[in-house]
Amino acid sequence: MKKDILIPVLAILAAAAVLFAVSAGLSPIREENTRRELEEMMRTILPGSSAFSQEPYSGTDENIRAAYKAENGYVVHVVTSGYAGDISMLVGVYRDGTVAGLVVRELRETGGLGGRALTDTEFLSQFLNTRGDAAVGDNVDALTGATVTSRAIARGVNAASAFVTGADGASSATTWGG
Repeated sequence: MKKDILIPVLAILAAAAVLFAVSAGLSPIREENTRRELEEMMRTILPGSSAFSQEPYSGTDENIRAAYKAENGYVVHVVTSGYAGDISMLVGVYRDGTVAGLVVRELRETGGLGGRALTDTEFLSQFLNTRGDAAVGDNVDALTGATVTSRAIARGVNAASAFVTGADGASSATTWGG
């Protein structure tokens, strides 16, 4: 009876070893593809830039996770708290603090409500050309039924602009209301 179990166990272990080896071998390719995808996305949201270098961030704004310097501005990776979880986005900001573009990379908001922030270009385009002053209900219309998500996006955009202009991370640019 023990021999009956031994052969399937050895087959499973051999298959796991092969899968591990293949995964390890493909890891550099996966990392290179991820890097290229990020650079292409950054070139799209910060037009006129071709090269990016990650800058160390030592500020106080906990929404900012990374900053990538380019010839004409920065792409800032921000993560804010939405209704159902974190919202991760990249925001392209020219050196004068003007938002050039943004892309929501990941969120777990309610489908059909806050989840629309991933693809609703009309909503996202409201943040273009703002300068740390995006405020839901003032110069930005919220996604219907998703005010919390809309404010979280505005907070992230404002934090990115404040980073580029040197505004205090504790300023109104990053408070809950806007």
